[in-house]
Amino acid sequence: MQLIDTHVHINFDAFQSDIESVAQAWRAAGVAHLVHSCVEPNEFSSIRAIADRFPEVSFAVGLHPLDADKWTPELAERILTLAQSDARVVAIGETGLDFYKADNQAVQQAAFTTQLEIARRLNLPVIIHCRDAAPAMAELLRQFWRRQGPVNGVMHCWSGTPEETQWFLDLGFHISFSGIVTFKNAHQVKASAQLVPSDRLLIETDCPFLTPAPKRKERRNQPAYVKHVAEQVAHLRGVSLETLACQTTANACRLFGLSISNLSSQHTETSGIAS
Repeated sequence: MQLIDTHVHINFDAFQSDIESVAQAWRAAGVAHLVHSCVEPNEFSSIRAIADRFPEVSFAVGLHPLDADKWTPELAERILTLAQSDARVVAIGETGLDFYKADNQAVQQAAFTTQLEIARRLNLPVIIHCRDAAPAMAELLRQFWRRQGPVNGVMHCWSGTPEETQWFLDLGFHISFSGIVTFKNAHQVKASAQLVPSDRLLIETDCPFLTPAPKRKERRNQPAYVKHVAEQVAHLRGVSLETLACQTTANACRLFGLSISNLSSQHTETSGIAS
């Protein structure tokens, strides 16, 4: 069984003292590949160094919406240049909209739109962060689609309602579930996890954040714990863990252009909930 953690931040300080043991743990848990997200382009060198150290790591480059006040035309050019500088860059992001405490919504939307343009220009998917902004996000994407055409990508660490989930499925996006889906009161997230078609489903940790419920006593989340996310999503969908792992791994490989040895993407077991 192979798993892919499609969203990690292992360049953060929380991992600096024991990253080798963290890597041993994810390998022991069957995590065959990781997609390392990027909060801002200044992280690029540290993320690339991790990929140099661990060949199962691919990565992205982009600007997080909570850093949108740093946005400039020069930064857009830097993201474009960095994305072209290394074949291990498999996505633009994380980017998106976060209106939870924001007073800079117009700046966020401008930065996000430009990063969509970069992704479309380079034929790369986008890793989208969306917090308290689903209606604005869906409308922005619809307008972008009409003006410039579609972009592939993933709604990462998804916590939206089933109705909101359907908006982004209709736009062609993958939906990725994190440790939130294991939380006792995450009812709408669990309902969304049952709704997503099997060919659009992804899993992630978003580590070091959002530790799954079985490991909540540990403050730091880590890639090995994506297995707990997979177990919960498999339970919700009424499929085996092996089926869920095969589906989500094949989806990640297809979306991010990954190639993993011994990947069996021809698994035919299906769910009665989503297909």
